[in-house]
Amino acid sequence: MTSALPQKASRDIAAGIAVTLIIFALTLNLPLIGFFLAVFIPLPVLFYRAKLGRRNGTWVLGLTSVAMTAIIGGLSLDALFYLELLVLGFAIGEMLFMRLSVERTVLYAVAVVLGTSSAFLLLYGLSLQVGISTVISDYVLKSLKLTLAIYEKMGISQDAIRLMSDSMEQIQYVLVRILPALAVGSTLFVAWVNLLMARSVLLSRDLFFPDFGPLNRWKVPEVLVWGVIASALLLLFPSRAMKVIGLNGLIVFMVVYFLEGIAIVSFFFEKKQFPRFLRSTIYVFIFIQQIICLLVIGLGFFDTWLDFRRLSTPPQNSE
Repeated sequence: MTSALPQKASRDIAAGIAVTLIIFALTLNLPLIGFFLAVFIPLPVLFYRAKLGRRNGTWVLGLTSVAMTAIIGGLSLDALFYLELLVLGFAIGEMLFMRLSVERTVLYAVAVVLGTSSAFLLLYGLSLQVGISTVISDYVLKSLKLTLAIYEKMGISQDAIRLMSDSMEQIQYVLVRILPALAVGSTLFVAWVNLLMARSVLLSRDLFFPDFGPLNRWKVPEVLVWGVIASALLLLFPSRAMKVIGLNGLIVFMVVYFLEGIAIVSFFFEKKQFPRFLRSTIYVFIFIQQIICLLVIGLGFFDTWLDFRRLSTPPQNSE
């Protein structure tokens, strides 16, 4: 029996590595939907951390990281993106067993990812003898040129290609300055999505998952409204630095209220008993249509005052 346990653990570790690398390979070879598939990379690491424990889960994290880095061709900012997705899955798994609130579970996991990313960027910049801002700026420019080449292969009109090419410096300038908000917002979103998926996967396998209650009743703390107001006011300052800070703040808060908006949509789907296929179709439209996405953000923001789900209304007693 004792000799069978390490063998079973080895098989589980190999399975966790294989599943993660398959998702990773799909993200590299399917350029159109690969970016969206990357959202699922943290899930296998999270699952096997919960199933195998910290020690064996660390093997899944470590060996998969080595394999991914080798496939990409060494440590780089491209490798950092994928490695931090692995770290995010492991960090969420760790937080689940600490029995924290759902907000702290997500925020602490996001903090781990942002902290390790910052440390990597600092060391990477030191190895190249350049500052972090230079590393990020060069990477953004490289990514923009790659995007432009992809658009050309897709047959985008030459006028649009020329417009983007002429505006390359301005786009780079803006992206570099809002990159902190994009990093925080995207990590928050990916963490939340994987937490939702992990609940179904872990409970279906009789593995531990904290009782956070119905997450479609989750509500943003009301005090964050003042953060939105402060960020909007900063945009009115003549100082460019103030405007950048305000814009970064608004982007992060938009992601937070988008998550509440999705919770509201899910609440009414459940209340009206929408078919699963119809729910999935509407979710897809929300993610690909910017106007609908903005409406969902507004739904989450104004829920602070309008209380669409009537969460503050006490239930009435009935016989």
